[in-house]
Amino acid sequence: MSLIPQDFIEELLGRVDIVEVVGRAVQLKKAGTNYKGLCPFHSEKSASFTVSPSKQFYHCFGCGAHGSAIGFLMEHSGMSFPDAVRELARDAGMELPRQEADEGEQRRAAEQRSHRARLREVLQQAEAFYRERLRGSTRAIDYLKGRGLSGRSAARYGLGYAPDDWQGLAKVFPNYEAELLLQSGLVVARDAQGQTLEPAQAANASVTRRYDRLRDRITFPIRNAQGEIIGFGGRVLDRGEPKYINSPETELFHKGEELYGLFEARQAIQRHGQVLVVEGYLDVIALAQHGVEHAVATLGTACTPEHVRKLFRYCAQIVFSFDGDTAGRRAAARAMQAALPALSDERSVKFLFLPAEHDPDSFVRELGADAFEREIARARPLSVFLLDHVGEGLALDTAEGRAQAIARSRDLLASIPECALKGQILHDLAQRLRTPADELRAALALQGGRRAAAPAGGTAGTAGGGRSGSGHAGGGGAQGGFSRPKPAEPRMQRLSRPQVDHAHTAMRILLAHPALWRDISAAQHDLLVAHPARVGELARWLESYLDEHAEPTPSSVWEALRAEGLLEAAEALSPAELLERDASELQPDLRGALESIEMAWIKQRQQALAAEGLADPASRLEYQALSLRLRELMRSLPRL
Repeated sequence: MSLIPQDFIEELLGRVDIVEVVGRAVQLKKAGTNYKGLCPFHSEKSASFTVSPSKQFYHCFGCGAHGSAIGFLMEHSGMSFPDAVRELARDAGMELPRQEADEGEQRRAAEQRSHRARLREVLQQAEAFYRERLRGSTRAIDYLKGRGLSGRSAARYGLGYAPDDWQGLAKVFPNYEAELLLQSGLVVARDAQGQTLEPAQAANASVTRRYDRLRDRITFPIRNAQGEIIGFGGRVLDRGEPKYINSPETELFHKGEELYGLFEARQAIQRHGQVLVVEGYLDVIALAQHGVEHAVATLGTACTPEHVRKLFRYCAQIVFSFDGDTAGRRAAARAMQAALPALSDERSVKFLFLPAEHDPDSFVRELGADAFEREIARARPLSVFLLDHVGEGLALDTAEGRAQAIARSRDLLASIPECALKGQILHDLAQRLRTPADELRAALALQGGRRAAAPAGGTAGTAGGGRSGSGHAGGGGAQGGFSRPKPAEPRMQRLSRPQVDHAHTAMRILLAHPALWRDISAAQHDLLVAHPARVGELARWLESYLDEHAEPTPSSVWEALRAEGLLEAAEALSPAELLERDASELQPDLRGALESIEMAWIKQRQQALAAEGLADPASRLEYQALSLRLRELMRSLPRL
């Protein structure tokens, strides 16, 4: 299927009734201007799931699920983006267009789709081969029985057996030299020097030896969220190293993004409103067999921010299960760091440490599902684990120990978006360190209220551009005042942490209510669009988008972000939580955040001018103008 024009997506969202789309799966009742119902993505007794006909958007205040009609079909029904668009277009009586593109682009897109389809077909053939070999291997069957697995569980998860044969797959693939076998990760290639070639390298290298990646191992097909096989894991039956092998990185398989068992666990995760993350394939299968069906596993890698973001699309609570030894606690610390940027007041993360003699597999087999559920209920909240981690091994009754704890916590706390949870963690840390909260904030260089701490770095912008005359955005031109001049060339590139926090707040509000873009000053606009990394990229995109769409709906903004590959960056700021609030209610927050950024930049600019000695009249004049603007901002901030 060719690319779908964005104009068509926006027209489709304008015609589709999201209430009707969601109402096919959720019983909705009118509640004011919106509709409410029980969330289909997590288990709840009182309705926190709302659908807005005016915004063409759904949002759950319980688990945070949100999106357009397209997103609902993707998340609830597991459809791909093209399939969701196709279904909605059919219902709306619209003919799906084809994106105009040159013949070369169309040919390349068609070739890529065809290539990926062939890779999936190859992996499906391999799965059928492995499953057939399992039925004929008494040794492999005895191993699975010894691990307590039933035939039903083995069938549900598609378990198989790779025979002890260097080229066993040649029995199902007569052309064992086919590049697809290398590119799918099923076959290992080596060059003349004996070096192993990654799938992406093999096409341009001289391959002298090929052999099956999985040999004499139990095989575990790895599926994406749509149920398509994208790779395999393999475990030795007896002693041997490595115990587990996974497919390499391929066009289909990226282990830092995928989770074992997610496809099978999706519905259970949504029912529980919780997902359990364990370390092994067999842990997932054993737990499911005993009724704990909402477990998934990482694929031979530490938990990544991508894993966390993916899981939070399905539920609002993640419980990580690790061994209680030193290695398990190190893994838990890494998982905590991956989870911090995705936290919000509606989301929670917990850590479960089982007794030293158990992993989830052995625990549930020996003690049962009820005992395991009790352990989950006793899991340690992230806030507690973070404070324990920060203070571990330190003498907190000494000034030195407390100073070390503050140093350890600085980057961790800075990773958490501004929310009530962050404030509570800061409060608890201050109590544990017997340090006043204000002093702790100053030591951590975190924002206090709406006033920024003294910055360590700055961003670009034209300072001192008040709120009169050209200080307002655009002045109400052809695009409703959205059009902007390009930002000034950055004089300083790095932002201090307080500026980053304030910039996140501002961008979060602007993504939820883009019309507020016209209300910010030219200087503040320039500071946002020249901001490094995520905020600046989103601000530049929003500016460009609003030049063409004067009155966008949240659903059209959401799908345009998806088309540009910016949806995850936007979701990390949680703008959907602000959609139900009135834009005028958020204006003071936006103004406070932007003026705090501007204040921090002015201070930095003054420091730079002072360091240069204010040797010429232009420098002295600029310094004085900045001082006037700074006093104006300092007078306005306490009133917000």
